[in-house]
Amino acid sequence: MKKVLTIAGSDSGGGAGIQADIKTMTMNGVFAMSAVTALTAQNTTGVQGIFEVTPAFLAQQLDSVFADLFPDAVKIGMVSSSPLAETIAERLKFYHAKNIVVDPVMVATSGARLIEEDAVETLTRCLFPLAAVLTPNIPEAEVLSGRHIETAQDMESAAREIGEKFGSAVLLKGGHTVNDANDLLYSDGSLRWFYGKRIDNPNTHGTGCTLSSAIAANLAKGFSMEEAVKRAKEYISGALSAMLDLGQGSGPMAHNFALTGYFAEEAVATLPESELHFGTGEERACEEAE
Repeated sequence: MKKVLTIAGSDSGGGAGIQADIKTMTMNGVFAMSAVTALTAQNTTGVQGIFEVTPAFLAQQLDSVFADLFPDAVKIGMVSSSPLAETIAERLKFYHAKNIVVDPVMVATSGARLIEEDAVETLTRCLFPLAAVLTPNIPEAEVLSGRHIETAQDMESAAREIGEKFGSAVLLKGGHTVNDANDLLYSDGSLRWFYGKRIDNPNTHGTGCTLSSAIAANLAKGFSMEEAVKRAKEYISGALSAMLDLGQGSGPMAHNFALTGYFAEEAVATLPESELHFGTGEERACEEAE
């Protein structure tokens, strides 16, 4: 089984970040591993807090994975500070990591800023040149290209400019009022549009994490860049089409929409309260101790 490492922040709500990455990678047939850059207190309504790991501990996580379970691809998501970005770049170069997918996470779906101002410069200087593909959305591409993007032609110009600047492929994601579900891939000097059907689902928390993780999984399995993007878009369309509706805000997608089999089955009927499990064994142990 191919192995993929996600380097990103943890989402306590389970819809984005490390949690979305692991679900996506598992559903796309690879073994998922993780190095956590930050813990977030987060749910469908927004980000309530961020607690970063230290650069030394992040390096230790990366060393542990690469020394024993060398990944076939790496996905990089939320990197909130310059020291963390520098640590990731140094370790990935040291291990000659391959198939690196960088999702330049700057702002959460809720609008919360997830990265320090100076970290943007560090990301572009240290991490972007290592990437096989960058996956910015429209606002992120505007920051990276320094141009306003309003039309399909603007997207093409920005994707080409970003790709040539950093020497990588670029998947510029539509939406944000431009081309809706249509994404643009710049790779090896060529442009290719991937047209998607708009899915009327307001629950889009974690779409960027999910798409980039699916691309990494497919690159790890040996698919070409174009085929990896195509398969990733098909997967995310399926997850959105399942119309999962959880939480009070912008909810998560159904990452497990295609999961079938005995262990995915639900109970046929709800158990009566008398048969619910409330950890009675632990309660008995406490009572006996008293």
